[in-house]
Amino acid sequence: MKSAVIMAWLLSACAIVQAESAMLQDRLLYFPARARVAEMVSPGLAAWPAEGEFRGLVAQPRGPVRGTAIVFHGNAGHAGHRGYYAAALSRLGLRVILAEYPAYGPRAGELGETSFVEDAQQSIALAHRLHGAPLLLVGESLGAAVVAAAAARQGEQVAALMLITPWDTLEHVAAHHYPWLPVRWLMRDRYDSAAHLATSGRPVLVAVAERDHIVPARFGTALYEALPAGPKRLEVIRGAGHNDWLQHVDDAWWRSAVDFLLGEPAPRSPR
Repeated sequence: MKSAVIMAWLLSACAIVQAESAMLQDRLLYFPARARVAEMVSPGLAAWPAEGEFRGLVAQPRGPVRGTAIVFHGNAGHAGHRGYYAAALSRLGLRVILAEYPAYGPRAGELGETSFVEDAQQSIALAHRLHGAPLLLVGESLGAAVVAAAAARQGEQVAALMLITPWDTLEHVAAHHYPWLPVRWLMRDRYDSAAHLATSGRPVLVAVAERDHIVPARFGTALYEALPAGPKRLEVIRGAGHNDWLQHVDDAWWRSAVDFLLGEPAPRSPR
């Protein structure tokens, strides 16, 4: 009887520690900003989809539509803060969807890998149904991990991937920042992008920031090296950090990246 009581106590203690670890992980990994839809839309950015549950924002190119880019943003703020993606990619003839995560912006839902990846799959399927092919997935930091996992499950609907400041596995990043913690045991969300893309045959562009102190470039390089043989490109953004890389790329960089991923040159956008 005494041993059973001790075992029950130990199991309860472990459950409490794991629950507290999950809450701590959420506080360290996710930084959602809440906003109403009306606060997120702006000139050139409309709610997406036009009817039904809000899942993000959409921008249309001025000329013919070359394809659709779905952008999954980093871990802070909300999709309305990512208008720069719409500006850069719509100039290349792409319809741009700035996908929003559950529990971010006006959306209900739960934080976490399972919630985000399942929701991303739904957004990809909806975009494919509404807009057709080709679909280009763009993920930044946390968004790159969401893209890797969702693309592994929705592969037939995805043409190519652009992964910006990504990691190979979240465990490596966590161990880099917290080397004294048993991160493998504590982590609930794994975001193992290298495993998810191990059999990917579609074009993938990996862009790392040379001076990234949040997700050091070596983790993105490790992801690139783990990709199977096939169309892939590694871009090192010289002099850039995790949060200022955008200031180190220009229209020519975006054009070259998208041309590589979609396999054809972009039309010149009308002025």
